Amino acid sequence: MTSTRSIRKLRALAVTGIAALALTACTQGGDDDGDAVVEGDFSGETLEVSAAWSGAEQENFEAVLAEFESQTGATVNYSSFGDNAATVLGGQVEGGSPPNVAVLAQPALMQQFAADGVLIPLSDDALSAVEENYSQSWIDLGSVDGEAYGVWFKASNKSTVWYNADIYDQAGATVPEDWDGFLEQLQVVSDSGYAGISVGADVGWPLTDWFENVYLRTAGGDMYDQLTNHEIPWTDPSVAEALEVLATLWGDDALMQPGAAQRTFPETVTAVFGADPDAGTVYEGDFVAGNIAEDGSSTVGENALFYDFPAVNDSAPAVVGGGDVAVAFVDDEATDALMQYLASPAAAEIWIPNGGLTSPNQGVDVSVYPDDISRQVAEALVDAEEFRFDMSDLTPSAFGGTPGQGFWQIMISFLEDPSDIAGTQQELEDAAVAAYGS
Repeated sequence: MTSTRSIRKLRALAVTGIAALALTACTQGGDDDGDAVVEGDFSGETLEVSAAWSGAEQENFEAVLAEFESQTGATVNYSSFGDNAATVLGGQVEGGSPPNVAVLAQPALMQQFAADGVLIPLSDDALSAVEENYSQSWIDLGSVDGEAYGVWFKASNKSTVWYNADIYDQAGATVPEDWDGFLEQLQVVSDSGYAGISVGADVGWPLTDWFENVYLRTAGGDMYDQLTNHEIPWTDPSVAEALEVLATLWGDDALMQPGAAQRTFPETVTAVFGADPDAGTVYEGDFVAGNIAEDGSSTVGENALFYDFPAVNDSAPAVVGGGDVAVAFVDDEATDALMQYLASPAAAEIWIPNGGLTSPNQGVDVSVYPDDISRQVAEALVDAEEFRFDMSDLTPSAFGGTPGQGFWQIMISFLEDPSDIAGTQQELEDAAVAAYGS
């Protein structure tokens, strides 16, 4: 689900200068292992790079590409395909003129291009850079049928629970460590006169995010993958367990702000961080910070804080999220060098100080993040023992991405009546069979 994100102004000259010094040091003296970030002279060569980013995001990414130009002598042209990645790139591939590198937000599109035989697998050097800097979850997400194609450059953390620190302090509530503690602290907030939490169904996507976080913690990553691919049915006991956990919150009127089924996602943020708040807590991804800033009544990092989505049954740290993966369509040394560069911490560290980029690269120095909140988001992301991509984004759109039907609509019905778990499971299974064709 695409959401408005808070992006700071580009400080291009300062950041490029700092990055140039850092990258030059790496190229001359190498990183900790003595390896250069960028190798080779590609003067006279031109590379085409495409992504969805425009505006400030485009300017920040172009600063990243400019440093590659500086180190290699290559010319890199950037173009934005907006929200039309499949159409634009598909047409370019069909016409025989794809970009050297594209950055995709949909793993399914990467998988389709790989299946069509138009993507170039990572070279041994690029794969080594990925294996050095990324957890296995990200390597797996960038692979198709065991072949690595992708470098994850940008990520989002959808496992953040945001709270109004003023309300929590007034109520005497504290940051919980697990689901039971979460419910207890919401009750403390509720006892103080505010709703413990504001939940909004919107068109259904916030509710699927709730389910995905709980399911990852109760069933684990392997089962999450199987359910995503419909290799197990939605009538599986693991789904019942996750729905039962959700029901302990959604079925408790003492904790929930009334009217959840009719509330939009932005309204949930306003309910907690607006000028006249009604609730103490709201769950959603790191993009909530942008909504808070846009509202202007609270300040991220001061009274607007977050904690990680709580563990369930002693589950290990886990994150559900999204991201943007770089893939190559051209097989040459300059393109390979660019892919290696994008896998390096140095590339991400050019953008990060400007805000608007969370990197899944474990080699990134977290001190370069511009504030404590963005640093906390990044640390949760790279420290997660389990990372899984947003499930609804990986399923057929008829099931996981269409208002009024499938996963979205069924979760709205479950929010309204969390008592019928078996019936909800059967509805989900029937919708999945129709969408997946099996």
